[in-house]
Amino acid sequence: MLVLVAPGQGAQTPGFLTPWLDLPGASDRVAAWSDAIGLDLVHYGTKADADAIRDTSVAQPLLVAAGLLSAAALGDVTPQAVAGHSVGEITAAAFAGVLDDAAALRFVRTRGLAMAEAAAVTETGMSALLGGEPEVTVPHLEKLGLTPANVNGAGQIVAAGTMEQLAALEADPPEGVRRVVALKVAGAFHTHHMAPAVDALQEAADGLTVADPTVTYVSNKDGRTVATGAEVVARLVGQVANPVRWDLCMETFQQLGATALVEVCPGGTLTGIAKRALKGVKTVALKTPDDLDAARALIAEHTTPAV
Repeated sequence: MLVLVAPGQGAQTPGFLTPWLDLPGASDRVAAWSDAIGLDLVHYGTKADADAIRDTSVAQPLLVAAGLLSAAALGDVTPQAVAGHSVGEITAAAFAGVLDDAAALRFVRTRGLAMAEAAAVTETGMSALLGGEPEVTVPHLEKLGLTPANVNGAGQIVAAGTMEQLAALEADPPEGVRRVVALKVAGAFHTHHMAPAVDALQEAADGLTVADPTVTYVSNKDGRTVATGAEVVARLVGQVANPVRWDLCMETFQQLGATALVEVCPGGTLTGIAKRALKGVKTVALKTPDDLDAARALIAEHTTPAV
């Protein structure tokens, strides 16, 4: 049973799109997406530096474009379930047929701009906490005024808040936490700081043409499966100001009987968590086109051909 997943913001690195554009038709496809949303995805994915692609309004469309491009390179693949972490949920919505690729990119462009504008109000950020127990970590974060914005499972929680609050966290980490790592994001996503972005996303959502998912869609709001396109989009709107519960998504993968997980480009983060939390589930992360053969082999081994 195959799960296809898409990573969230912070997974991008300078030049990560470069090798994918050598695939047949890829450059033309990304150039067309760039024209449609008014953002040069080719430039940002190949030549821009880390600071430029850290910009929320750039990073989010770039990640969705990379996810769609790498998934298409796998060929005709139908996973049994899909999910995405944070902005990766928009990629997953396209995988599930809720949105077409062009609509997904237009929607994520609105999301990135709206969240960047919200982030500009107060200087905020996010830090990953490695190790520790949730029942100890979460109260400690709340004591510091921080939000547990991503509960990822496998001993990882991401805290979000003002830079002063994050500095206090680094000086006084919760008991059991081994490291506090600042993330490559430009705001306190999935917190009340993002509330101004919700209205802009709702307006954009009102103009979308949506379809019901053609495969099982697992929502990172609460790990539940969602059966209608309208509900998927409603959750996409609300999730920018609410925590991501990737731990609950992984619990659902287990309940569904997942045996394999493929993470689209720029893969690595979610497969890393899965290796620790989903024992016995085989994983492949798509980092470059060199990973496609391994992913195709895993997919062939863990999917049942249509008859």
